[in-house]
Amino acid sequence: MAQSVDQSALRTNQAFIIGLLVLAFIADWVGLVAGVAAVMAVGTIWPEVGLFKIIYKRLLKDRFVAPDVIADNPQPHRFSQGFGAVVLGVALVLFAVATPVAGWIVVGVVVALAALNLFLGFCAGCYLYYRLARANVSGFKAVPLGDGPLGMRPRQSS
Repeated sequence: MAQSVDQSALRTNQAFIIGLLVLAFIADWVGLVAGVAAVMAVGTIWPEVGLFKIIYKRLLKDRFVAPDVIADNPQPHRFSQGFGAVVLGVALVLFAVATPVAGWIVVGVVVALAALNLFLGFCAGCYLYYRLARANVSGFKAVPLGDGPLGMRPRQSS
């Protein structure tokens, strides 16, 4: 069965992650980092109730953001989001053990990777997923669709 992914939903998700984590840094608000991590974790485990996806579907889609549905595997994107939630969890542990500089650096890595995907279309988590699938790691089964390098989805022209 052919699978598809709405790239606009992914970009909306990335924009929320970047915006909220930058706001958390500016306001020195670790609770917001925890909130973003929780939204990412829930969206990974149960995609249909992910807050950023709900905002996209109910408020933004077709009104402000045109859908950009392409043939793609959703599994690597979910893996990437889940991995980002785990990395933010590491940042929260660093904050809890009184190493805020290290915590904000880890948060910055998540922001940088989300920005890399949002602005350049390279999903580092997808790349990792496909490398694990290529290495026959159990649970990583999807193979890349299309001709782009692993994790790189060509942008569709509007």
